[in-house]
Amino acid sequence: MTILLLIRHGENDVMLRRLTGRTPGVSLNLKGRQQAQTLANALTHAPITAVYSSPLERAIETAEPLARAHHLTVQMRPNLIEVDYGQWQGRTYKQLGRLKLWKALLEQPSQIRFPGGETMAEVQQRVVADLDALARHWQVPEADGKADEQLIAVVAHADIVRLALARYLNMALDDFLRLTVSPASVSIVQSDGSGCPRVISINQLPNFSWPAPQTPVTRKKREQE
Repeated sequence: MTILLLIRHGENDVMLRRLTGRTPGVSLNLKGRQQAQTLANALTHAPITAVYSSPLERAIETAEPLARAHHLTVQMRPNLIEVDYGQWQGRTYKQLGRLKLWKALLEQPSQIRFPGGETMAEVQQRVVADLDALARHWQVPEADGKADEQLIAVVAHADIVRLALARYLNMALDDFLRLTVSPASVSIVQSDGSGCPRVISINQLPNFSWPAPQTPVTRKKREQE
């Protein structure tokens, strides 16, 4: 099995005001950088094999502290890029809120195409196909025939993570916005790439610590206890 850590990027100064989309040059703000470092600290003891990221700056900047902590390099995955919102990209949420299509998005996201952009179904298909490919890639059998469980980190965007989780939970696409995915949160999925994964946790915030490996208790120590 492969354990996928699905991570949303940290905060930036644009995300609360505008639909950022694929706008280039959007970096983490101070809080976002702190979130990325806190996340890396929380996963210090996690046996991470590889770190993958959307090619957008805010995702890469979230992935970098985690990769450094494990002496890895961040590997780009183009199919994990943010949704192509087309003509909506860069517009304020106040502007978008006045559009009939925005209301339709909130009610039935499976039924719309962003003007000049993607549909949510197209996004879900490319993202899940990429994650399944990663899961299969890390399915390395051990000598005794059992699969060696690998842990990989994947840093992307809120809708990207939500759409993947919705598919893995067998949720209707129209319900995917009911899933909460906070900045710098981790959702954990166990997958063998077959399309039948297990969702272990959703939206886990980095105020946790991966347990350090336990030191074997010697016989003498047990006797002293």
